[in-house]
Amino acid sequence: MGPQTETELEPDEQLPPGAPPRRPGRLRRLLRRRSVRAVLALLAVFLGWLGWSLGSALLAPGNDSTIARIAEWARDHHLGPVVTGLETAQYKMHPPKVGGRPTFALGPTGPSQGAVHTQENKHGLATLVTPITPAPLVSPAGDPLPGEGSWKVIGTAQGVPAVQSAMLRADSEHTSYVAAVVSMDERLVRFQLHPGTDDPGPDNWGVPPNIPSDARAGLLASFNGGFKVGEARGGFYLNGVTRGTLTQGAASLVFYKDGHATVGSWGGDVSMTPDVVGVRQNLRPIISNGQVADDVDQAIETGWGLTMGGKFFVWRSGAGITQDGRLIFAYGPALSVRTLAELLHQAGCVQAMQLDINPAWMSFNYYQPTGDPAAPTPTKLLPDQERPADRYFEPTSRDFTAVYAR
Repeated sequence: MGPQTETELEPDEQLPPGAPPRRPGRLRRLLRRRSVRAVLALLAVFLGWLGWSLGSALLAPGNDSTIARIAEWARDHHLGPVVTGLETAQYKMHPPKVGGRPTFALGPTGPSQGAVHTQENKHGLATLVTPITPAPLVSPAGDPLPGEGSWKVIGTAQGVPAVQSAMLRADSEHTSYVAAVVSMDERLVRFQLHPGTDDPGPDNWGVPPNIPSDARAGLLASFNGGFKVGEARGGFYLNGVTRGTLTQGAASLVFYKDGHATVGSWGGDVSMTPDVVGVRQNLRPIISNGQVADDVDQAIETGWGLTMGGKFFVWRSGAGITQDGRLIFAYGPALSVRTLAELLHQAGCVQAMQLDINPAWMSFNYYQPTGDPAAPTPTKLLPDQERPADRYFEPTSRDFTAVYAR
């Protein structure tokens, strides 16, 4: 008998007489190779890292949905094309519906114009304040539904209407979808920019990534910010700290020490001054000097942000400033860049910008007072927005703005 080879059986393995020798199983042979063992070790390390990294994203503070957390994690780890492909497939399966009617009432009209109320200024003196009730908005869908385009008071300061909203359909095709427009009277409200835990991320901002219970007295409303700073083509500035780069010509929501805010083109309409405490930039203006940008129908993805499947009609939000100094916010489903711009324009904006897009990030919440100033009741403005009404009571991954009574 010749010398034993590695393919022969161990002594305790018995074969029937005359049977050919069996070779070790394929798996056993593979596992004997150093290269295979090295690959398996690397795979184990990778899976351990993946579990830790994705698990940390899923367990991070806040109330982002599981799907939103996974999508953000994937985009942060160079898997954006995969996320976009999945979103495209979802959009094709569930495109915006054509025709139909809204599933909820669009609301009553607001208070009559010209009513006079009193408000005490910082010196304790009573002053006369004439509330600004904007003209009703005209429905682009045609014959208005009951309450469509009419303004409703959703927040007051010293008994004066300070935050008002109107709901309407944004075009004549997607008639089952409702957008909301909000008018905020800066004589009566003040604004506070908040950072997000992931975007712009941790730093010495001096402001928390949520609205804690001790900061809810006088809280009237809150609304979402813009794209991730790395994709916004601009920067984020708050209390002396900058993330990204404040960019000339970028559309900018600017916050001042006295609590007022405005919208404009950086380096033109607005710029850095000692009174500026916050700047949130996002893309280019969609309204400048009272005119809707000529190219709102062009380069939708490259110019106005990567939407689900690159489609025109998705959830969008935007903000603008009127000639009389009111800050306007608009958002809703099945909006194109143009229909968003036209909503803001019809509401009186002379300068306006797009904020965030896609359903996971849209929010406008208003807060109804209770007996406890630290516990107002949060309410979604649009009932079909994805995020919960108390979204900003917990730390949130994206920046946002809180609105308070003066």
